[in-house]
Amino acid sequence: MNPMIVDTHQHLWDLERVAYPWLTPDFGPIARTCTAAELEPQLAPAGVSRTVLVQSANSYADTEYMFEQAAIYPWMAGVVGWVPLLYPDVAGRMLERFAANLLFRGIRHLIHNEADPRWLLQERVIEGLGLLAARGLTFDVVATLPEHMACIPVLGERVPGLKMVIDHLGQPPISTRALGRWGEDIRVAAENPNVYAKISGLGTASGMPETWAAGDVRPYIDHVLEVFGPQRCMFGGDWPVSILAGGYVKAWTVYREIAAGWPTDVQVQVCNGTAQAFYGLSL
Repeated sequence: MNPMIVDTHQHLWDLERVAYPWLTPDFGPIARTCTAAELEPQLAPAGVSRTVLVQSANSYADTEYMFEQAAIYPWMAGVVGWVPLLYPDVAGRMLERFAANLLFRGIRHLIHNEADPRWLLQERVIEGLGLLAARGLTFDVVATLPEHMACIPVLGERVPGLKMVIDHLGQPPISTRALGRWGEDIRVAAENPNVYAKISGLGTASGMPETWAAGDVRPYIDHVLEVFGPQRCMFGGDWPVSILAGGYVKAWTVYREIAAGWPTDVQVQVCNGTAQAFYGLSL
């Protein structure tokens, strides 16, 4: 079976339009403008029908750029933008403004670039996240450290209506071939029914960008399927970051190989059902 695939994690960046402070020359082949026109011919070979655009910079310019691109390319089904959560009054005004765009689905902040790994637990940020919950908007959590993961249960208590998704599964320790602390941290996060898991970015997280394969990442995907259930798991291709680990089609070849071993209903749920439910997509 080949269910429709919604890629829930796709980026674009234009270095002439938007500043990306994190995108240094060290990123090699992706330290450049990466456009929808470059990705588009790869969608069919990857088996992808629709995508969700996800923010790449903590700026309005990045969000506006994504809105512009989504208006041009009909395969972009939603946009996850940015507002300054640390300044709730401003964030509220910007959320109202962005709500005029029917593709606006939620917010992400590059918390892994903040010096304080508990940045999310500041009172003003929690107030800002409450604005998302009140509007039925989602929050993508870029958890790259155990300290980031530890914030998720706290947010569940402080902002009980907030729907969160853990990007890239919170960077599982794939190279160790063990679940370790990550396995327990993500199990605890999954206890909140409003927390979801995004199976994405595993090639770059693997520590084996040139050779990673289904066998390397399957134990981690199996674990999140067990603790979250398929109703709270979704796939993401993480283009153009996936270029660093064999490319977009390679990522989807691995994910589709793993999904092929699941029952039909689980395949459909993880490939598109959860994406539609979490982001409220109209496909």
